Amino acid sequence: MIKAKVGFIVYGVHKDGLKDPLGTPFIDFELIDKAKDALKNAGLKLVEHELIIASKKEARECFDKFKKRDDIDAVVLFSGTWVWAAHLIGAIRDFATTGKGIILWTNPGSQGWRPVGGLVMQGAMKEIGLKHRFVYGSYSDEVEIEKITSYCRASALLRSLNMSTIGAFSGRGMGQTCGVADPSQWMRVFGIDIDSRDTTELLKTAQAVSKQEIREAKAGIQKYFSDSIPDNEQSDHSISLYLAIKKLMAKNEWDFYTIQSFPGLGDEYSATCFAQSMILEDGMGTSTLGDFNTAMSVKCLTDLSDQPVYYGDLQHIDKSNNEIKIIGDGACPPSLASKLGPAGFAEHGIPTEGEAGGLSIKLVCKVGDGVLARLGRNNGQFEMVIARCSIFEPPVEELEDRKVECGIPFWPHGFVKAHCDIDELLQSWNNEYACLGYGKHLYEELKAFCELSGIKAIAL
Repeated sequence: MIKAKVGFIVYGVHKDGLKDPLGTPFIDFELIDKAKDALKNAGLKLVEHELIIASKKEARECFDKFKKRDDIDAVVLFSGTWVWAAHLIGAIRDFATTGKGIILWTNPGSQGWRPVGGLVMQGAMKEIGLKHRFVYGSYSDEVEIEKITSYCRASALLRSLNMSTIGAFSGRGMGQTCGVADPSQWMRVFGIDIDSRDTTELLKTAQAVSKQEIREAKAGIQKYFSDSIPDNEQSDHSISLYLAIKKLMAKNEWDFYTIQSFPGLGDEYSATCFAQSMILEDGMGTSTLGDFNTAMSVKCLTDLSDQPVYYGDLQHIDKSNNEIKIIGDGACPPSLASKLGPAGFAEHGIPTEGEAGGLSIKLVCKVGDGVLARLGRNNGQFEMVIARCSIFEPPVEELEDRKVECGIPFWPHGFVKAHCDIDELLQSWNNEYACLGYGKHLYEELKAFCELSGIKAIAL
């Protein structure tokens, strides 16, 4: 889970103890301390600039320092009192070339003339077209604080993607046209390189995994499951494939990946669903079918959440009550299992989608709040659909009937209620996959990510 490190800068002309005509200092240091504490309590790590800046020299020195720090994800400019915008805007513009997020924060109140300092800087940044977020709200208001933290964490996510690499094992699967990628577009928008391999090396690496490696892997895997790991060749192939993928990710220096799964590897050696499940459990972004857009969605959700991500088919949507069943083809991180349906094992079970067979995951997703989200393209341009949701468990006496409905009851099931206009969700959605992330905070953070990266957010 990403932890954002943020520069905290107070600005204002009337500083150094200067008082207003009634004898009150213009700068409220108690307010500043409370503001910093609120950001720290919300999970941001602050790097504080000790000097309140007002002059061009002070601004230049301040922003030059933060520009050179690779560990800074964003800066918060806190309005202490009014300021001459011309003294700050040149240094801010120079800092903005780093692509790091910039937040202008003004706490309401007449004392100190803080709103004047905030608004004059917002006007200056708009005048020259600098991307930023303006927040006018109290340090004690959780909604306003989230506007700051979401932007900072989104900036950290965007920075982490820059100069990263997504790997692709083979091409697209099942004739997917809504997951293909333009390498130049990915580099331009995200700074991500796309690297690809066929599955020859992956297959050879999996076949070379030793029995000892498999035994050691089983010891670590077993803790996630209520059933014993089956002792057969299919299980060994599934685990070998998981280990081989991790080896090649490390060798190729890939940050996340997508894999065709079938036709091909799933027919010749093993279905990939178990390997995909454990990769998700390890906190890595991935997808099947060579679906780059799902892989990117999973990567974003994984890095922003403290829990693993589940992606699966939007297998059924009930418009009468906004309930959705998400059923993945045997792939789901096992730690998401609920008490109602603890993680167990099944076989992949579909001859037309991986005749070699292999382990798959059997579970019901645990209760929680989160988001459904997926990056896609509309007429070649990126957009991300984002909807709040809650994950629930059906009554125990109804569970088996609910699972049998789809015809494949042994695949992982997520029962979700979408908190949005369901017709709008259906018209906006861009694939059969849903990417499910746990955590209420993800909604605002994904919106901020879209804002920073220039992607259209369809926030429902």
